[in-house]
Amino acid sequence: MQTKLQEVNRLKTGLKPLLWSGAAFLLLLLLAVPVLNLPALLFMMVPYVVLYSTLSKGAFALHTIPVWVAAALIVGPAVLIIGLFFLLPGIAMGHLYRKKEPAAKVIRIVGVIVLAQLMLELLVFELFLDLSLLDEMSSMIRDVFDTVMAQNTLATEWTSSHTDTLIQVIINMIPLTFIILAYVLTVVSHYLARRIVNRSGLEVPAFPKARDWKLPRSLVIFYLIAYVMDLFMLSTSKAFLPVALMNLVPLLSYVFAIQAIGFFFYIAHHRDWNRAVPVLIAIPVLLIPPLSLIGVLDTAFPIRKAFVKSQ
Repeated sequence: MQTKLQEVNRLKTGLKPLLWSGAAFLLLLLLAVPVLNLPALLFMMVPYVVLYSTLSKGAFALHTIPVWVAAALIVGPAVLIIGLFFLLPGIAMGHLYRKKEPAAKVIRIVGVIVLAQLMLELLVFELFLDLSLLDEMSSMIRDVFDTVMAQNTLATEWTSSHTDTLIQVIINMIPLTFIILAYVLTVVSHYLARRIVNRSGLEVPAFPKARDWKLPRSLVIFYLIAYVMDLFMLSTSKAFLPVALMNLVPLLSYVFAIQAIGFFFYIAHHRDWNRAVPVLIAIPVLLIPPLSLIGVLDTAFPIRKAFVKSQ
């Protein structure tokens, strides 16, 4: 009886949904403001997750559609494209929250949705708008370097062929950039939305504590194979395998860097360190790629058990 009452109360509209509708409206308006548009994109998904998790589908539509109409009238209809981009993964995350799915599954599914939308946008722009974002990016980078070269501020050894090589490497790294961007957006949205939704009475499972993170050992073998193969590939090649390895190796390096962070949280927990210590350690671990080797060792060998025995 109490559970049903909580469910009914959760679906009622009130001041909080109106505030979150206002937050969604404000974020859409901030998209037109330079500098503020980037943080607005980072938090854009949160209001939709909260509204879909705490309202019925009909109430969610009533709180969302007027916001879109008002934003389109003020900023322009182009804002609806960005709103739609964040609406779909927001609904997906809210739906998974209502089903009380594990946090790892939520991040995995929503991250894939965001990634698929990023890739789809490239296709849509090229097929329907006859606009290649990759060509535009290449032209922009080439124009910048041509201007700098004309001012003689680059090294004399730098030539247009070096610029072409750099552009090709950047283009080849776009899949990795999209993957990281998709999961950063997803993790930030989940981190904030879960805490807000929990306060509304709907219990959303938390992600495992950092000290409990553990990657499968087989991933180390996979990483070593990819790393060795990448050593013999040309970074400027347009073939599928070299491009795939160029993205896969640094991606796995980031994954093991996260595992290394979990290792330091584990040590901090057993040594009773201040909680700020592993957070500060995480910064150089993420910025200095070789430190991801700590995560590789933590995954491949039982160094945590050795640490516990040494106490």
